[in-house]
Amino acid sequence: MASKYHLEESVKWRIIGRLEAGQSIMETATCLNISRQTVSKLWKQFQNDGSVVRRPGQGRKRMTTASEDRYLALTARRNRKATARQLSSELAAATGTVASRQTIYRRLNEKGLYARKPRVCVLLSSQKKRDRFNWCKEHQNWTEHQWSHVLFTDESRFSLTGDSKRVYIWRESGTRNDPSNIVERDRFGSGGVMVWGGIMIDGRTPLHVFSSGSVTGQIYRDEVLDPYVRLFRGAYGPDFLFMDDNARPHRANLVDEFLESEDIKRIPWPPNSPDLNPIENLWDYLGRAIARIHPPPRDVNALKTALLEEWRLIPQTVVNNVISSLKTRCDIFFFPDVPFITGVEQGSADDQSFADVERGSPARNLDTWIRHYEDGKVHSCSKTRAPKGSSLFRLFSSRRVDGSTRI
Repeated sequence: MASKYHLEESVKWRIIGRLEAGQSIMETATCLNISRQTVSKLWKQFQNDGSVVRRPGQGRKRMTTASEDRYLALTARRNRKATARQLSSELAAATGTVASRQTIYRRLNEKGLYARKPRVCVLLSSQKKRDRFNWCKEHQNWTEHQWSHVLFTDESRFSLTGDSKRVYIWRESGTRNDPSNIVERDRFGSGGVMVWGGIMIDGRTPLHVFSSGSVTGQIYRDEVLDPYVRLFRGAYGPDFLFMDDNARPHRANLVDEFLESEDIKRIPWPPNSPDLNPIENLWDYLGRAIARIHPPPRDVNALKTALLEEWRLIPQTVVNNVISSLKTRCDIFFFPDVPFITGVEQGSADDQSFADVERGSPARNLDTWIRHYEDGKVHSCSKTRAPKGSSLFRLFSSRRVDGSTRI
């Protein structure tokens, strides 16, 4: 059955005008393509009340009460993996109210909860979480001048097929399996290149394309450290700091010996922390730039040429901005007056204790925490919520405060 709709007030007055001018109810209904019953009811209302405004209280009553809506929201927050059918069953068991899946969706949407795919993160040990926490604590108050001494580096792979998860298409309903609406993807991958790059405030290295598909300690030393990092160190001076992650080729003995012989100082880097490395944002920027090329690169040589050109065209302001964001990335671990879950998977329904972040009183269990959150006494520091207007609000959708890492 089609959903009902209410006439606009301007249409109602047009109906009244025609009727007062002597037109019959049937003629008015036919001219305006409105049912005769609707015109008749409106005319009677105008004759009785002198108004066409919809009376308060009309229409179907809400299936759920305000307390039931709050119960649904709290249940969904406690078990974020629960389906709409499961929530409907829990509501029926608790209150006797039977609601459809669509009603559950609407009530949760009203409370700011929407069905979304969960983010994927790397499983970290307690030691790795402590390492990340301590690193952020040590570098939390670094100034932009201090960060300007650091060359942030990393490798990334780009393929000819690109990332099909980024591709969206325009299609009609019911045409999902039409050949024109299908993106083919090679199960075993396709041709691609491995690249290396480095960025600093007000500077960057050329983008290097590796001659082989994999990187070893010797290749890393001969193709990256010697021709690029060594020259940057010589040009910058003794304050130069070199950042690379803990990949096995980066920690080879011959690499350590080379860095020591060239007096290149490394900045310690926590394990499994790509979210702290600003160059990761540049790889995403570069990937989007390649995806915009039309027609796309057809072979590896064309892909190399496109990567080198798009890397050169990245505005330096973009590079500076992602490096300047390190202050905010570190601040996430020290958001004041906010309890956070330590070592608990987001969405757990079990009661858990909360630890203080520098100061503030932790909530005793999940129920208390949610009540405090709704009362405005405590703000949640979960994956996707932060006080609007705070400097951390933008990053809470892509960073976690329990030490875990996005990929």
